[in-house]
Amino acid sequence: MILKRSGSQKDRGSEDRRKDIEKTILKARQAENERLKGYREQSLRIHPWVCARCGREFTIKNLHLLTVHHKDHNHDNNPSDGSNWENLCIYCHDNEHSRLLDHEAGRGIQVGDDKGGVITHRPFASLEGLLRNEKK
Repeated sequence: MILKRSGSQKDRGSEDRRKDIEKTILKARQAENERLKGYREQSLRIHPWVCARCGREFTIKNLHLLTVHHKDHNHDNNPSDGSNWENLCIYCHDNEHSRLLDHEAGRGIQVGDDKGGVITHRPFASLEGLLRNEKK
């Protein structure tokens, strides 16, 4: 028979702390899953099982690939009428979030938003003279 020696007081304290942390993480994950399940299930009942961007249709077999996107990017804004949700396939959903990150990185600047003056720099201004001298 092998006797196991009980750990020191310090070991038991760190073990208790680890268990408390694991319980807290588990509770947080369960709460998030409940929150996600709540509005996802509502959106799947309200909206058709079709990606709002690419039009891909989904069945019960591949429904896990259909995600709920918050139009205003606020996951706490969940009106019961579904007006802040749209169903997107995982590819379009990733694309939408990438576009948002790119927009924020560019500080909202879009093509054609130039507010600068007239361009006065002419990098090839002396090129014509150089070409003429070379031909002579």
